[in-house]
Order: sequence, then C-alpha cells, then structure tokens
Amino acid sequence: MTALRADGFPEKAVRERARSGAASAFPALEDYGRAVFGGRRAAGGDELDGIRLVPPVFMPQRLEELIALAREPLHHDVDLGTTVGGFASPLPLYLSAFGSTQVAGSGIGQAAGGQAGELGIPMVIGENVTPVNGSGRLTGRAETSLLGRMRAYADAVPDGVGGVVVQQSTEDADAEVWNLVYSDPSARPLLDSGRLALELKVGQGAKPGLGGLTVVDDTAAAGLAEQFTLERIFDGTTGRQLRCASPGTFTEEVLRQQIRLMRNNYPRARVWVKLPPGRDVGDAARVAWAAGADAVTVDGAEAGTGWAPGAFLDHVGLPLAECLRRVGPPPGCLLVSGRMWEGTRAVKCLALGAHAVGLGRAALLAVDEDPRAGLRRLVRCMALEMRLLVSALGKYRVQALSAEDLWAPSGLPQPAAEPLGVH
Repeated sequence: MTALRADGFPEKAVRERARSGAASAFPALEDYGRAVFGGRRAAGGDELDGIRLVPPVFMPQRLEELIALAREPLHHDVDLGTTVGGFASPLPLYLSAFGSTQVAGSGIGQAAGGQAGELGIPMVIGENVTPVNGSGRLTGRAETSLLGRMRAYADAVPDGVGGVVVQQSTEDADAEVWNLVYSDPSARPLLDSGRLALELKVGQGAKPGLGGLTVVDDTAAAGLAEQFTLERIFDGTTGRQLRCASPGTFTEEVLRQQIRLMRNNYPRARVWVKLPPGRDVGDAARVAWAAGADAVTVDGAEAGTGWAPGAFLDHVGLPLAECLRRVGPPPGCLLVSGRMWEGTRAVKCLALGAHAVGLGRAALLAVDEDPRAGLRRLVRCMALEMRLLVSALGKYRVQALSAEDLWAPSGLPQPAAEPLGVH
C-alpha cells in the first residue's frame, strides 16, 4: 500500500469496499439486530447527489420479467451488460484515463489494468504516458510504459468483452502514439478482435482549458525539456519543477476534421472523444457524434485525478449534472465521469442518458488498498448496488432506465431549450 490520498473524496468508504466487497453496500454486520436504521439524508454533495431514485407502484416491466422467468424476479435477474463505445461490457463501467502521473506510474496503473481486464470492462490509457515513460516497444519500465499497461490488460481480459482505449494529446501526437499503437504487434490481438480504440483528448474535468500539469524532478525535467514547458515555481532547493503540457486548440471544424482523420487513418480502431466540462459541451458532443465518433466522454468538474491548481479544482468547469443537462438526450454513446464510487450515482447518470460511467480516483484508491483484488471488490459492490436499485425501479436492463425514475427538489436537469445548431 502507498501513501495515496484523495482529498475531498470518500476515501475511507472506497477503501472499505476494496477490502470487503459487496458486504460494504450494507451497514456494518455487527450492528445487525443491535441498531435501527432509516430516516437518513445525504449531507452535502452536488446536484446529482440531491436527486433521488423513485420506484413506481405499478411495475409492468416486472410483470413481463415474471412471465418470462415463470417466477417472481429478483435483483440478480437484472442484466447490467451494455455496449461501451463499441465494446461489449458486462457492466456499465469503464476504467478512466490514468496518465503519466507518479501515482499511476508507481505500479497502480498496471495493477488496475490487470483487474479491469479480469472484470471485462474497457480501460482508457491517458495522455503523455509514452513521452514520459516510454512506449515499452524496445526499452523502458514495463510496468509504467504504454504497451506494458496494454499487455497487463490484454493478458487478463476474457474473449469477447472489454477493450483498450489509447488517449492522445498534443504531445502524444508529436510522439506519434496512435501510429505506434496501431502498428505494434503486441496490440494486434486487440485490433483483430475489434477491441482497440483511440481517444482524442480535447480537455479534462480537473482543469478545463489547461493541458496536463505534473511535477517532475530535475533529472526527469532534463529529458522532457524538448517536449514540454517547464517552470521552476517551487523552492529551488526541492529539485522539482512544474511540467506543463499544451491544451490543444479546437474549433468545430478542427474537431470534425480530427475525427475524420482518425477514421480514415485507423479504420480498424474505434474513435472516442474526451470533452472537458465547458459551457458549450453539448455542442461539442453533437459535433463529435455527427463526425462519426463511437463514444463521447464528458468529464464533469468533479472528475480528474491529476495535479491541478486549487483555483481550478474549486471554481472552474461545469458540474456533471449541468453537463448532462447541456448534452441532453444523446444520439450516440455518452460516457461520463466525476466522483463515481458507488451504485446510486452511476444509476442516476444512466437514467439521465449516459451509457456508462468511469472510475478514476475510486479505482486508484481501491488498487492502492489491495493491488491484487481491490478494484474487483469495489466493482462487485457497485454491481450489487446497481442491480438492487434497477430492480427496485421495476426494470431489468440498464438500457430501460430513464428520467422517469428520478426526482429532484428543484426539478431534474433538462436539456437546453434551443441548442446551437451543428453543421
């Protein structure tokens, strides 16, 4: 276990789930028969946390399931299987992008990839892994390199499910990361089975409008000076510098042409686009889908695991609920992330139009707690909660969820009345 912390995140609860698995969905067992429960109200949180799931009295879909099964249906009859950006997945979950940060590069990234593979859920490999840690094609630290992470996943994933998504930023483009992955023999099994995607990173939740920021020591900085901007903003005696990546420049036409280039140059790979929580996120998502993206990932302002200025973490970007409002009913596969660690928040996002939700900080904490099985236990707990919640709503497939299953004191997030046109 490392000294990994997650300030402002329910770290204690996530670590308990990584240790105890599905049992953590319930109150402590020692309280059974000794305490009474009920009347709980969630404290704090954001708009999504304030929404309640509301089962109906009359449940025609439960009757349909009863007739099909010839018995009363239970929560374990709920089918959580779905399609995530063109990949079959047994759960509406995916592993969010881990980039070249020290946390992901300490072995946690590879361990998380192996467990995600065992679970059969898709995994995204984040930006700047190749420029910082190497590709792993010839030399480099296998546990932190791009291809090393891919191999850890591919060695564990069952046939027919899951997939690997390789993200590319401006610096990654300079390193020709997509070309490297698409042509590497070790990626061939994923490519041949239709389980490789390339993701264009337009922005991220933790610091929308900025590129990646990472602290590196002077030795590493010397090797990165030609690819990144470096600033000595810390005390000179620390021997550490701020490494700044460029954010990239996008317009509607640039985004449209980038996606077309991806589809033309890498015809056997899926195309994903990652958007920040910007004020025009709905318009950007529609441009991406119209250009042929297989999935659009939206990071809410609550998302992100990397190094960012406090001003950005506290004051910049739209909350995930507002992003969902501005995107509206999605015409394609919508993936979202932001404080995902338990089943209720995931089910709410699915009811608001998302096809799957991403695990970032929660996955890192779970693997940090137990590198062999922590993520599997966390996901097992989430899956049980999702099945219980979907069953309580009288539904038995996640695709059946809708806004009718939700209630909020001030009304549910509604799509913009007049979204800007997309040409």
